[in-house]
Amino acid sequence: MSATTEKLVEMRGVKLQFADKAILDGVDFTVLAQEVLVIMGLSGGGKSTLLSILMGLLKPNAGAVFFKDKDLTQLSRPELNEVRTHIGMVYQNAALISSMNVRENIGLPLRELSSKNDGEIESIIDQKLELVGLKDAGDKLPSELSGGMQKRVGLARALALEPELVLFDEPSAGLDPINSKLIDDLIIQLREKQKVTSIVVTHEMDSAFAVATRMAFLQDGKIILEGTPGEFRHSENPTVSKFLSSYSEHEQSKE
Repeated sequence: MSATTEKLVEMRGVKLQFADKAILDGVDFTVLAQEVLVIMGLSGGGKSTLLSILMGLLKPNAGAVFFKDKDLTQLSRPELNEVRTHIGMVYQNAALISSMNVRENIGLPLRELSSKNDGEIESIIDQKLELVGLKDAGDKLPSELSGGMQKRVGLARALALEPELVLFDEPSAGLDPINSKLIDDLIIQLREKQKVTSIVVTHEMDSAFAVATRMAFLQDGKIILEGTPGEFRHSENPTVSKFLSSYSEHEQSKE
C-alpha cells in the first residue's frame, strides 16, 4: 500500500448507548492516510462522541475502532496511552489550562508523555508557535488571547508530539471569518506539508468544503452518506440536500 492509500482509521459497527438512548447505532467508516474527513450532521447527533471514542476516552458498547492495526477497544490502559501519543485533539473550547502560559500549555504533552529534555522541548515549542503564527505570544496567559489565538494554541499543543492523526471538534465555531480562514489554512497546510491526517467535526459549511477531501453525514447514529465534496454538493439524499440548502439560504440572507 502506498502512503496515500494506507488505512489509518476504521470504525466497524460501532454502537454506543447511554441508559436507553442510542447515540451511535452501527457506525462504519474508514479514513486513509493524508485525508481530511469532515463529519457533518444535526446538533446532538453524536459527532463529538465519535471523536471521544477515537481518542479512547469513551469505549463503545459494540464494534471495533482501529488505529492502524490496533483495535482501541481491546487495548490495555498503557497500550491505549501509547496510541494516544500518535493522535492529537483540538477541542471546541481550546481547553487550555488557564494558570499556564502559552509555552507551558504547548509543552505539557511533551513533558508528560515524552522523554525529551528541556532544550528539545523548548525547540519544539518554538517550532509549533511559528507554525500557527504565534511566535511572540509564548509568555501570554490564555485569558490574554482572542478566541482565534486560543484555538491556534490548542492546535500547536495537539501537534507537539508530531501526531499522525489530528481530531478537530468545531475548530471554527465562534470565530470571525479571518480567524476561521486561518484555521482552515492550517488544516490544509498540515495535510499538504506535514502529511497529517485529520478528522474534522464542523457546522461551518464554508470551512467544511474548504478543507475536506472527503465528507460523511451522521444521522440517527449512522453514517448515511460518505463521499467527496463534489458528491455531497450534488447529493440526492433528502436529508443531506436539505441540510446543505438550509446553509445556502442562511448565507444568502446575510448578503
